[in-house]
Amino acid sequence: MDMLIPVLFALSGAFSNALATVLQRKAALSVPRSDKLRARLMLDLLRHPVWLAGIVAVIAAAVCQAVALATGPLTVVQPLFVLELPLTLVIAAVLLHGRMSRLGWVAVAAVVAGLAVVLVAASPVGNRTHAPMDRWVPALAVCSVVIVALVVTALRRPEGRGRAACFGLATAVAYAMTAALMKTSMHTLDDGGVTAFLTTWQTYGFAVFGGTALFLLENAMQAGPLVASQPAITLGDASMSLALGLTVYEEYVRTGWWLLPQLLGVALIAVGVFALSRMSLARALTGEDRPAVGAGAT
Repeated sequence: MDMLIPVLFALSGAFSNALATVLQRKAALSVPRSDKLRARLMLDLLRHPVWLAGIVAVIAAAVCQAVALATGPLTVVQPLFVLELPLTLVIAAVLLHGRMSRLGWVAVAAVVAGLAVVLVAASPVGNRTHAPMDRWVPALAVCSVVIVALVVTALRRPEGRGRAACFGLATAVAYAMTAALMKTSMHTLDDGGVTAFLTTWQTYGFAVFGGTALFLLENAMQAGPLVASQPAITLGDASMSLALGLTVYEEYVRTGWWLLPQLLGVALIAVGVFALSRMSLARALTGEDRPAVGAGAT
């Protein structure tokens, strides 16, 4: 029962993020393609209730993630956001009148089954609300260096899969650090109120890393195909969040022979995510392909 609330809110957050992606894409498709300035494009989108509903969904996702992190371990909450991609495609198939092929549904099942296997085998425990600075400093330093190194590597490569994967991994590290900082910040809000929330450094830390993640995500989407960036983002975020949960918050997962089913679950997730990222419906959501009714896997 202790895990029920964070799990429900994490699942709600993943669903809200998925819904926001589809609604915003649906609104964008209703705006005529042209060489309009971005400011004019935003004005056009603001007149669409569907786009505004997408913004509401984004806000709802952020609130759900914050509550989940405030009530549960990082090693439980963040991996559940792996479900965002399959949820996005299922919702898109309904709202954009696309079609999930049989392979698509198999891939969705693989992601869900893999995640269930990983969480059951790992059985994460621990929910520290704060971490000492001697744990934060190395984590911040390592993550910052990794992000910079990945961005530099990406910029040295031509547009394509390698560049998209590097930007995707940098995005994943930024997302994971955002979640780690948000966890302490939300506990501070709960314990000390708004004043404490606005005076703790973690609040500004997660704002900086969160903004960085959004900037890097945009670059990842433009740098190359979704099949390169999305797996890096999805798997990288879950993996880095696990590492931060273990090292910063001293959370615990089972090891020993339990690592075998965990690796099996990770393999299922990876196969499913790669397959979903190759679907034409997934590429349509990022503008990589024009959406088509009845779009299936490629």
